[in-house]
Amino acid sequence: MGLTSDSAARLRDLVAKSDQLSDEELLAKSLMTAVKWRTQLWVNTLAADGLQVRSGPFSGLDYVVNAAEGALLPRLLGVYERELHPDLLAFAAAGLDHVIDIGCAEGYYAVGLARLMPDAIVNAYDIDETARRRCGFLAQANGVADRVVIRGAFDGTDFATFQDKGRILVFIDAEGAEDDLLRPDLYPALAGYNLIVETHPGLRPGVTDRIMERFAASHDIRRLDPEVGKADLPPVLTHRSHLDMVLALWEWRAGPTPWLVMRPKA
Repeated sequence: MGLTSDSAARLRDLVAKSDQLSDEELLAKSLMTAVKWRTQLWVNTLAADGLQVRSGPFSGLDYVVNAAEGALLPRLLGVYERELHPDLLAFAAAGLDHVIDIGCAEGYYAVGLARLMPDAIVNAYDIDETARRRCGFLAQANGVADRVVIRGAFDGTDFATFQDKGRILVFIDAEGAEDDLLRPDLYPALAGYNLIVETHPGLRPGVTDRIMERFAASHDIRRLDPEVGKADLPPVLTHRSHLDMVLALWEWRAGPTPWLVMRPKA
């Protein structure tokens, strides 16, 4: 069954079971089905010319694995989490020796940063075996497997192992575990590291403010709140409908996930 036929069948099934759903549930599920259909159509269109990131800091990345969170379209377009792009480029220009990627998933950032920073070793951690396998495959496909070191669970004591290894960037997207790991009182090596962390207040209420308080004395901190707004889209989407342009930027987020970019104070 094709994508369109399958999506239509899902909608018909929802309507058939509508007496089991509230009006709000029916509309929400129907909307999600239609949106996933439309975004996958665009993914298929782009894939016809190759699964490659079209723009942004990771432009040229061969993206040959599934996206962990489903938001494949903005990744392929190069507009995914675009609020981070200026800082990623700034860190690359300044030069790094090691990246510690905690929660690497399928390797979008681990492999993307390895390509962006050709002199850096990327240490990619994830508790999920499938994620680690996909990350390894992505690193191989992009010719950086020699600089992407894939590991399992990260423990806070592991921060100390990088203390004498030069310029460090900690990149963490760990679905709430940032609250447990980013403890400079327990792991003092953090005081000397650059950090980019996605916080998850929906999972850990107050986590964003707690982390900012913990690092206020040692780091200059910028908070970045993602916005769904205008972006520089590739030509394939520039003159399409407003709906398609909005969907191209949709990152499948159920709630706020503020980023913190933290640099050690001089």
